[in-house]
Amino acid sequence: MLKLPQVIFSKIVRAVVEFELIDNGDKILIGVSGGKDSLLLTYALATLKQRAKKIFSLSALTINPKFTDDFSEKISAVKNFCNELGIEHEVREVDIAALIREQENKSPCYTCAYFRRAAVNRYANEIGANKVAYAHHLDDAVETFFMSLLSSGQLTTFQPKTFLDRTNITVIRPLVYVREVEIENFTRDFDVLKSPCPFDGLTNRQRIKNLIVDLEKDFPDLFNHLAAAMRKNSIGELWDAPKTRQQMREEYFALKFGGSHHV
Repeated sequence: MLKLPQVIFSKIVRAVVEFELIDNGDKILIGVSGGKDSLLLTYALATLKQRAKKIFSLSALTINPKFTDDFSEKISAVKNFCNELGIEHEVREVDIAALIREQENKSPCYTCAYFRRAAVNRYANEIGANKVAYAHHLDDAVETFFMSLLSSGQLTTFQPKTFLDRTNITVIRPLVYVREVEIENFTRDFDVLKSPCPFDGLTNRQRIKNLIVDLEKDFPDLFNHLAAAMRKNSIGELWDAPKTRQQMREEYFALKFGGSHHV
């Protein structure tokens, strides 16, 4: 296999160190879809395991969402990939296609993510893994941040490290400093599994991705500015939080009658 570029490895090490993603004795389950992002994550963690002084173990899980009939055949390439890296790989079926049909009133992306994560967490508990690693990268984080602002008026995105108290599992995202184009360039010769999702390329996230690309034509630094805005220390002058109805009522009567009014 190709040697992991130093620029990518350095970004992963930065994330691991800054956000304290890996500890001695960790048993890490990698969520592997077979796409370029998860293949890079698997390769990078295997490389880190060889180079790092900390002792931790790796295993991998692929969820078959049953979107297509030939998924089991295609996933054999992923299993071979993991085996070459010395990582045990398992496949679990979750009929997400049927669940999406049953929950027509909900976003298919929400339904897919919810049941996919639940299955991964269950398997992690089965094998005694204390951490689950996902391949979300910097573009994902920025797009989530921008999408949240546009759709809900909130400044929020996913965290590089999240503890799930219900399952006692810590989710880690070692690729949060890696750009998607870096992943595409490195995995160009990998046997990447095309997403079987029938909504691939038609989601709100894809619209946001396209919007950022379009806006960058007029605002070349947009992506970098959005990435900087995700940091807590980037907050400038903002309005105070809205007052409650009771607070507004008291202020209203103070303005109208010159004092507080209690009903």
